[in-house]
Amino acid sequence: MNKVNSSDRIFIETRWVAGLVIPFLVIAFVILYFFPHSTARLFAWEIKSPMTAMMLGSAYAGGIYYFSGLLMTRQWHRIKVGLIPVTIFASILNVATILHWDKFNHGTLPFFAWVSLYFTTPFIVFALWLRNRGQDTNQPDTNDASIPTLLRFVLGAVGATTLAIAIFLFLNPALMIKLWPWTLTPLTSRVMSAMFSLPGMVGLGMALDSRWSSAQIILQSQGFSILLILAAVFRNRADFNWSTPGSWLFAGGLAGMLAGIIVFYAYFNGRKKTQIK
Repeated sequence: MNKVNSSDRIFIETRWVAGLVIPFLVIAFVILYFFPHSTARLFAWEIKSPMTAMMLGSAYAGGIYYFSGLLMTRQWHRIKVGLIPVTIFASILNVATILHWDKFNHGTLPFFAWVSLYFTTPFIVFALWLRNRGQDTNQPDTNDASIPTLLRFVLGAVGATTLAIAIFLFLNPALMIKLWPWTLTPLTSRVMSAMFSLPGMVGLGMALDSRWSSAQIILQSQGFSILLILAAVFRNRADFNWSTPGSWLFAGGLAGMLAGIIVFYAYFNGRKKTQIK
């Protein structure tokens, strides 16, 4: 068992928030992933594209995995990489809600839950990150591995590229709607921006920390989410325009990312006993 530094701890309020958020994520995941055609009745707004609904549900599934990992670990540095991506994700959805206020099912319980979550989460999660960040000793675990600088540079470059796509999805939805593999609207383009911001910020966060132990939980959650997205692609394959490069780039890029995560995880998990003391 890894020795836990007394300073490398997660404050109780961070655990409380994780415990409160998980039920919201579970409900949203079930609705969006298993009932993507019923969003007009069950969700905060009608998502006409089943692929968009299932992809958002997959992002929530990754969140369930991440926040569950937060509840089960005792060390702050093991979960710190995920909080800023969650803050950015929630902030984008906050702004998208304001910009497309008329598209939502006002006065319904799902709408109230959505607004309650995204009008508070960006501020709460960022405050928790600020509160906890001083707990990181920047020391590796007693059973750890070091990620080489070159590989972290690659992770950062991939993250920056993914984040650039997220920015275009938010700022220029008209252009991205024309290029996207399936049908988007201005609102769902900005929702897609939030989803792309997650792996983008994760890549940048991993690039700044050489400890393998800091990457494990967030990589597991990202891999789980991508696996569900790929299943959604297969289920909704008829909605894709496979005659355009965008569809193949999207599906192939996700498959490549998942394969990379699996190889990355297997390699560094096998080397973690060789960390520098």
